[in-house]
Amino acid sequence: MLGMILLVVLILLLIGAFPAWPYSRGWGYAPTGTLGLIVVIVVILVVLGRI
Repeated sequence: MLGMILLVVLILLLIGAFPAWPYSRGWGYAPTGTLGLIVVIVVILVVLGRI
C-alpha cells in the first residue's frame, strides 16, 4: 500500500518536472531525469517486494 502511494506521488512529480515554463527551460532534463531514475528504482523495489 505504501509503495503504491509512493509510486503515484513520484509519477505526479515526474509529470510536474517537465520544463513547461520559460524560466525552467534552461534547467534541461536534470529534474525529469532525476525523478525518472527515482521512479525506476521504486518500481524495481516494488516488483522485488522490498517496499
